[in-house]
Amino acid sequence: MGSFPAPFPLLLASGDPHLGPDAAALHLLAIETGYDSLPWPLTPSLPRRPASLLSFLLAHPARGPVLARRPEARGCRRNARLGGGALCVCVLLASIPTPQTPLLRASLPPLHPASVGHPITGQQDAFRAFHPDLKFVGKFLKPLLIGELAPEEPSQDHGKNSKIIEDFRALKKTAEDMNLFKTNHVFFLLLLAHIIALESIAWFTVFYFGNGWIPTLITAFVLATSQAQAGWLQHDYGHLSVYRKPKWNHLVHKFVIGHLKGASANWWNHRHFQHHAKPNIFHKDPDVNMLHVFVLGEWQPIEYGKKKLKYLPYNHQHEYFFLIGPPLLIPMYFQYQIIMTMIVHKNWVDLAWAISYYIRFFVTYIPFYGILGALLFLNFIRFLESHWFVWVTQMNHIVMEIDQEAYRDWFSSQLTATCNVEQSFFNDWFSGHLNFQIEHHLFPTMPRHNLHKIAPLVKSLCAKHGIEYQEKPLLRALLDIIRPFTLVDPLTVAFKVARPWQAHLPPSAMCL
Repeated sequence: MGSFPAPFPLLLASGDPHLGPDAAALHLLAIETGYDSLPWPLTPSLPRRPASLLSFLLAHPARGPVLARRPEARGCRRNARLGGGALCVCVLLASIPTPQTPLLRASLPPLHPASVGHPITGQQDAFRAFHPDLKFVGKFLKPLLIGELAPEEPSQDHGKNSKIIEDFRALKKTAEDMNLFKTNHVFFLLLLAHIIALESIAWFTVFYFGNGWIPTLITAFVLATSQAQAGWLQHDYGHLSVYRKPKWNHLVHKFVIGHLKGASANWWNHRHFQHHAKPNIFHKDPDVNMLHVFVLGEWQPIEYGKKKLKYLPYNHQHEYFFLIGPPLLIPMYFQYQIIMTMIVHKNWVDLAWAISYYIRFFVTYIPFYGILGALLFLNFIRFLESHWFVWVTQMNHIVMEIDQEAYRDWFSSQLTATCNVEQSFFNDWFSGHLNFQIEHHLFPTMPRHNLHKIAPLVKSLCAKHGIEYQEKPLLRALLDIIRPFTLVDPLTVAFKVARPWQAHLPPSAMCL
């Protein structure tokens, strides 16, 4: 059984005795995300009520955490019903216990090391990136602070570039001075209006032209477009980048993702912020958890080779990707996850919003297609949307470095895992401005219509510190998605495991 590294402060209140290992994966449990309940990951390997994290830490004080039971902190419940307590893991998923790395094997680095500072002081870049109102959050965190990590204690921050950290904070201050975090509400109103217009055009097409094949296909493509655009819009509200007050963002987020898409805001929050906190990091970013279907990066194929894991013919994954990747992600995997999350975790508000979507859809289209036909029609729309979603979201990430935790500073870690696509009116609309993925990851609460304004300054900072800033044409970015799936060569993996001194040689040379 592994152990925790050097002592680190853990901000902990007298909490729910059922807080399990996954409580450590809630990067914004301190109010701002608006969780209604703890979103336990839906995996068959984890029970409904995992072993208590609190009990484990109390039983192993020598393993690192310094605990303080603070009954007076019961007032810190506002948006998170934690059964009378709160757990601060503000470093944004420094370690996420998962089925692959459960709690007893997880290496938990310091949450608020002294070299960086507690988030209340506004010195933690990861924390600041997701909290637009530090004073508001500070009211709930300050009573829970029990101390800082002593400077002489070992820390996993020792390899971080202090000059990059300093320059990035200056860049963010410049962005604030330029009012780049200020929202143009007309912009988002027009986005919502064009989604409603697409929904209306889809209904009118089948209403006026009938339910023949051509009108049905046109309607399906229009609705898939509407769903994709609603997905980008809910992304804005989920990141608290529209309204100044988080509660308004949360409310509209539930409306857009629930009523317009039939999904769950809590499910999205829990999954997406893990990705933002540790992009392309195995066991921490759920977007690179491929459930043994694909193997990515350089480390994972070698690990699979060492353990002799071969669930699928991975040397053909670049071929079956087209069959089970884009076509099935939303219609099957995401839909199952979403529904089960809302039911198992009793997210009744999200479930009510999702039900309102299904009622609206079936009331609209059952008169044209019948019950079975409307159900097939819905899944065909999601089949089309899934392709759009996968290609857009993966062109910025899957082509970049995918590896284990390197404990880089915030700026470097985001640049390593993200790349951009060239700007154009179509690219901005098609990707929901995720073509500015680098800027979005660095400043997740910045309204998307301002990302292009900060891009030149980010490029300058990258050039100053010799960090590569990748930007591609759209077609090139889409084609590059297949490249990571073609790099897995069983022969190469086998020789890297058996003869690491020959790892640099091509497979043909290894055969000699």
